Amino acid sequence: MARSWDAVATKLVVERGDALSRYAYLLTGSVDDAADLVQDALVRTFGTPRFGLTLPRAEAYVRRAILNAVIDRSRRDGRWRKVRHLTLAPDSVESADAASDERLDLLERIRGLAPRQAACIVLRYYDDLTVDQVAHSLGISSGAVKRYLSDGLRALSSSIDPAGGRSTRTGGDHVSR
Repeated sequence: MARSWDAVATKLVVERGDALSRYAYLLTGSVDDAADLVQDALVRTFGTPRFGLTLPRAEAYVRRAILNAVIDRSRRDGRWRKVRHLTLAPDSVESADAASDERLDLLERIRGLAPRQAACIVLRYYDDLTVDQVAHSLGISSGAVKRYLSDGLRALSSSIDPAGGRSTRTGGDHVSR
C-alpha cells in the first residue's frame, strides 16, 4: 500500500519533472547543476513524510527549495565572484563575432545578474507570476521585487547595448536626409 505523500512524489516526478528541470536550468544555466538541484529539492521536500500534500503544493515546495538552493549557493560563491576576474587572464582575444553571440545569449545574461534579480526575472517572466506573487514567493516586499525587476531588466538591456546607444522609440528622434 503506497502512502499518499509517496504517490504525490511519484506523480510529481512523472508529470512535472521536466518542467522542474527546465526551471532549475533557467536559474543555473547548467544541465548537470539543474539535475542536482531538482534531486536535492525532491529529497528535501519528500525526505520526511508530508501528509495532506497535493500535487500543486508539492510542486510549489520543490520550486521553492530549488530557488532557495540557488540563492544559498550564490551567497557562498559571492566572495569568489568578486575576485575570480583577477585570477584568470585569457590567452587570446576572441573575435567580435563571439562577443556578439555572447551578448545575445539570454541565459548567460540572466546568470550574470545578482541572484535575487535573476530569481525575480525568472519568477515574473518564466513562471508568469504577478509582482505580488513573486514578493510572496521570495518573502520580500512588492517594492523590492519591482526594484529587482527594474535593475535586472536594465542590466539585461545594457548587456545587449553596452554602449548605451539610443533606443528605437518612435517620436521625437527624427533624422532628415
